[in-house]
Amino acid sequence: MYDFNQKPDLNITPLVDIMLVLLAILMVTAPVIEFEEPINLPKGSKSQQVQNFKKIDIFITKDRVVKINKKAVQIDNFPDSFLLFSKGKDQQTPIHIRADRELKYDDVMYILKSVKEAGFFKVALVTDG
Repeated sequence: MYDFNQKPDLNITPLVDIMLVLLAILMVTAPVIEFEEPINLPKGSKSQQVQNFKKIDIFITKDRVVKINKKAVQIDNFPDSFLLFSKGKDQQTPIHIRADRELKYDDVMYILKSVKEAGFFKVALVTDG
């Protein structure tokens, strides 16, 4: 028969295990959950960012004549001419180099190296397509 004087023994270990698993799941998923509410923003004044960057165009003809913004220079004198031209200009100004396809690779790399040594790093080689 049953002994009514015996106290019931509660085993809470499974309950603690389940709660720890649920807590771990909550800790993993909580940072991922983002609540979004639709907000109607008031009308404001539209402003544009004004950029003073004017690109510099460098053309290299098949006769090895370099034009810096339409000013012709011989390719051998390019580094000095470009340093004088770029003095006082912003180093963030984009530079577009257009070279004739019949030029030697060395000539294009010479111009590119000179531009990089002058401190300009936004340099693009423009192709036809």
